[in-house]
Amino acid sequence: MNRPIIAITIGDVAGIGPEVVARAMRAPAISQACRPFVIGDHRVLQQASKDLLRTDALKFEKINDAAKTRAGMAQQCDTLAQRHAVACYNPMGDIAPVAERRCVSSEAGEGSFRYLNAAIEMAKAGTVDAIATAPLNKAALHAAGHRYPGHTEILAERCDVADFAMMLHLSESGIAGLRDLVGARRERSLHGLSVAHVTLHTSIASVPSLLTTVGIAEKVSLMDRFLVNIGCERRAIAVCALNPHAGEDSLFGDEERRIIEPAVRGFENQEVSVSGPLPVDTLIRRAVAGEFDGVIAMYHDQGHIPIKLIGFDAAVNITLGLPIVRTSPTHGTGFDRAWDPNTPADPAGMIAAILTAARLCR
Repeated sequence: MNRPIIAITIGDVAGIGPEVVARAMRAPAISQACRPFVIGDHRVLQQASKDLLRTDALKFEKINDAAKTRAGMAQQCDTLAQRHAVACYNPMGDIAPVAERRCVSSEAGEGSFRYLNAAIEMAKAGTVDAIATAPLNKAALHAAGHRYPGHTEILAERCDVADFAMMLHLSESGIAGLRDLVGARRERSLHGLSVAHVTLHTSIASVPSLLTTVGIAEKVSLMDRFLVNIGCERRAIAVCALNPHAGEDSLFGDEERRIIEPAVRGFENQEVSVSGPLPVDTLIRRAVAGEFDGVIAMYHDQGHIPIKLIGFDAAVNITLGLPIVRTSPTHGTGFDRAWDPNTPADPAGMIAAILTAARLCR
């Protein structure tokens, strides 16, 4: 495949999405790895470039109608790139530019929803090869009348899949320094560290009732498939316990015995290497040391906290189980520092997400 076309949504215009997208577009690695195609209002991006990056060196040019074929989209992107410009498609109209910055609004929520849906339709049609999404705000999404917990659930519904997972992935380059600190053994070729989640955006109190043996097994299978796709031969997967000390023989809870252990045992006669349930306080260190390639977390913070601690800027969110490739940075909308030239937003996560999308669709 020649350079893939990556559709990049700008997310919630009140947050740091437009800024990190604008900054990412200036990174030489992006144009070398892919053809970027931005979905969002070009005026918002131009404002971010002028007020926050304080440059007009890179232009965002509006295209009135997105190409219907991949070849046509590639031609549009290449033509604009020759003029040091990025193609920008706006399915929202004139509402997003007037949305108030740094706060929740229905206008910004509606914009982020439409940008995402346009990207999904293009990816499903094969017009673009993958999508990378800047962060949206859940409260703004709800204010606009869209009752979804986040990107992942919208993607799953639009792609008509029931078996999906949110996964945070740290490439080997993103974790290599920490591996050295914990004395990682290098006998095998390592492929970074990936953490998928059984439950997503829900309360801690609801997690035990949402866990099922079938659901955990599905996430293990999705993780194994991902590890195959990135060329990981060992594919060692660890499954987290829910309770401290893995329940301590049901003294601290019996979810391990009733729900998690049966899911792990179900892979005994398959070519999938699965261990668990393991106490999380030691599991993550073992994974960083190179013992495991993938980890299955039972709930959101169980997986997010360690990955964001050890690789916040380098980690990439990848949605497993979709018929399309979708990535995003792991940070949020950052209303507390958005649209402030004195607190520039770091584009490292957005750059990593775009580059990861380009690698995955190859």
